[in-house]
Amino acid sequence: MIPRRTLLQSAAALIAAPAIVARAQSPITLRFQTFVPATSNVYSRVLVPWMNKVEKESNGRLKFEHYAAMQMGGAPAQLFDQAREGVVDMVWSLAGYTPNRFPRAEVFELPFFTYDGEGSSKAAWEYMTTYCADELKEVKVLTFHTHGLNVLHMKNKLITKAADFKGLKVRGPSRKATQILSAVGAIAVGMPLPQIPDSLSKGVIDGAIIPWDTVPAAKLDELTKFHTEFAKGMPGFNNSIQYMVMNKARYENLAPDLRQIIDRNSGLEASGQFGRVIAEADPVVRKGAIDKGNTVHVMGKTETEEFIRLTAPITDEWVADMDKRGFDGRKLLQGGRDLINKYKPKA
Repeated sequence: MIPRRTLLQSAAALIAAPAIVARAQSPITLRFQTFVPATSNVYSRVLVPWMNKVEKESNGRLKFEHYAAMQMGGAPAQLFDQAREGVVDMVWSLAGYTPNRFPRAEVFELPFFTYDGEGSSKAAWEYMTTYCADELKEVKVLTFHTHGLNVLHMKNKLITKAADFKGLKVRGPSRKATQILSAVGAIAVGMPLPQIPDSLSKGVIDGAIIPWDTVPAAKLDELTKFHTEFAKGMPGFNNSIQYMVMNKARYENLAPDLRQIIDRNSGLEASGQFGRVIAEADPVVRKGAIDKGNTVHVMGKTETEEFIRLTAPITDEWVADMDKRGFDGRKLLQGGRDLINKYKPKA
């Protein structure tokens, strides 16, 4: 006969077993934060689908709590540190919001350097892993990419040549962008995306440079009437480096197969996909602005070349700055250009 005590212990173990299994199988929740609103192109068409894909491939073992528009607190400039310190598990942000943190990566924000979203994004990822991986060594890097080309959006004045910028207050997203604006005679104002609508409404700025896909999120299709692009087939005004990173310890503490899922959805191809999907919205938003009665002007080659000439010293200054920091500025510049040409879209 089995002793009563043994029976009770066995029964207790059977009762507890399902709870133990349930705990073992409960999903791991990852907190994701970004500054863009939930209605933005990048959030709804890139970030949320990426999270859904990872959840599906993990069979529900990974789950995301995603927070748009800084819902978990803090400012856009703090996102990288939030991921690094474990305040959240993942973030998506612009490198330009934290000046001097990614100095070598700024090559992709130089004037008239990039041509598109997908190719520039692949080039940016390869450049980062080749030339400046140590700038991101404190986190797990998931994607490192660009968007489509930046476009000028003005409230009351159409920009057809560089001289038209004189005295106008124009928003730029990064240090390089504001330098470019200053070089062509504008009064450059640096600010993150969420501040643009209110600043335009109050006359703090007269316009902004952002890619077409971001226009609805900043309400620039409503608050501005004039949009200027640069000559077709030539590089665009400038671009912004964007990244998605994860807290390193959080990543390393995942089971090996879950890390593999994260890895499979990161890197060169994921970065290229991010850039492509972001830029795919550009023609749609552009048409919407025209349908609203807004004016879209495409500069000719001569006018574009004038912008290139005026902003060329910014590239030289960047090279000199890299040299002062102990890097080979010319090597970095050429490396970036070689990769841009490698992934440049075919004419």
